[in-house]
Amino acid sequence: MMKAEMEKKVYYTLRVASAMCFIGHGAFGIITKEIWCNYFGVFGMDHATAYTLMPYVGVVDICCGLLILFYPLRIVFGWLIIWGTVTALLRPLSGEPVAEFIERAGNYGAPLALLLLTYARHHNNWLKPIKALHASNNEAILKRVMICLRVVVFLLFLGHGCLNLIEKKSLLDQYHALGFSNAITTAHVVGSLEILAAVSVLIKPVSSILLIFFIWKVFSELFYPHWEIFEFIERGGSYGAILALWFLTRSSLSYSSIKKRNEFIKVYF
Repeated sequence: MMKAEMEKKVYYTLRVASAMCFIGHGAFGIITKEIWCNYFGVFGMDHATAYTLMPYVGVVDICCGLLILFYPLRIVFGWLIIWGTVTALLRPLSGEPVAEFIERAGNYGAPLALLLLTYARHHNNWLKPIKALHASNNEAILKRVMICLRVVVFLLFLGHGCLNLIEKKSLLDQYHALGFSNAITTAHVVGSLEILAAVSVLIKPVSSILLIFFIWKVFSELFYPHWEIFEFIERGGSYGAILALWFLTRSSLSYSSIKKRNEFIKVYF
């Protein structure tokens, strides 16, 4: 895969992933998801106020998601990093496990990786749309993006693995619904494997294994009992981070093979 082509795929993957985060989250605001009352409660708001504000928050989120798809202003990605971090932090602040924050690393990590990819000194106007800037010509930029994505994928697998180990009720319900007779044992096994996957990505991501991780992440997010489609869309950052890292890792492998082949030709021919 040519590096310029790879960069374009990473760019569009992270862009769509970021839009999915906004749109999925916004849909829950319009639906007025009950658990959101706990997050508004962190700011001292009662349930009535929370239900009144939820649709407005949802509409703003969806508009931001549509902007990313059709007119990707740099400032919108910056806002998603802040908004994704804040909304994820509201979970432990409202009494949920810290792992809930860690597991949502894709929400703020995908837009961060995209801003790193499109970084260009003296050309970072926050009120203009961004596009791929041929970062393939700058190895330092691609290296920063890869490090960012490795950390993001590490966090999202670590967080989800921990939620399995602490026996999160919604995950146990999923395993029961899928026919596992001992949901707790299943959760412990899955959680342990996910933490191992997280560590492997942090140490050395392998393209073929990353593809398996991507398929697993997509598959494992399909079984939420309520509003499945919106849960799936909201986690676009998770899928996008893994897929973008796969593109980068695959490209690095191809580039290394080409380099070795050229060196072999020079030596023997």
